[in-house]
Amino acid sequence: MKIQVGNKLCDVKVLFSEQQIGTRIAEIAADINSTPPADGSALVVLVVLHGALLFAADLIRHLNLATEIESVRIRSYHGTQSTGKIELLSQLPERLKGRHVLVVEDIIDSGRSIAFLKDKLNTLGVASLRIAALLDKPEAHEESIQADYVGFKIGRNFVIGYGLDLDGHYRNLPYVAEVIQ
Repeated sequence: MKIQVGNKLCDVKVLFSEQQIGTRIAEIAADINSTPPADGSALVVLVVLHGALLFAADLIRHLNLATEIESVRIRSYHGTQSTGKIELLSQLPERLKGRHVLVVEDIIDSGRSIAFLKDKLNTLGVASLRIAALLDKPEAHEESIQADYVGFKIGRNFVIGYGLDLDGHYRNLPYVAEVIQ
C-alpha cells in the first residue's frame, strides 16, 4: 500500500496484524483483571482521543471488572512530527478525583504527552493511576515514563492504523503499519 505524505507517495509495512493486536489486547486485559482496585470500586478508563479509541474499545470488552469510561483530548503532533507542545483540547472530568484511573493511550513516543497527563491527573487527586499503551517507543523517550501495560515496543518508526493517524487519516486500518519515508 502507498499513502500520501506531503507531496510524496510513501510505502507502508505492516508491523502488527489485526490478529496479533487482538491476542495482545486479551493478554493485557487479563493482567488488568488480575489487579482490580483494592477498595472494590470501579476502574475509570480514561481514553486519550482520538488515537486510543479503537484500542480502548477492544480492551474494555475484555475487562471483567466494574468499569466506567471517560475521555480526554490532547494533541502533540502535526503530520509525522511532534510539535513539542502538548495541548489539552478537552478538560479532565472533575469526577476523576479520588478514583482509580487507567489511562489508555495509543502510543508513548517522547513521553511528553503522558507525563503531561499524569501531572494533571495527580494534581486533580486521583486515588491511583495506571497506564496502558498499545505501542511504546522506548528509544524516543525524553521523559522518564513507563507504562504499566504495553502492547508492543517499536523503534522510532512513524506508524499508522488501528487508531493511529497521519493528519487524521488511516485510523481505520485494522493493523499497525510503519510509514516508509
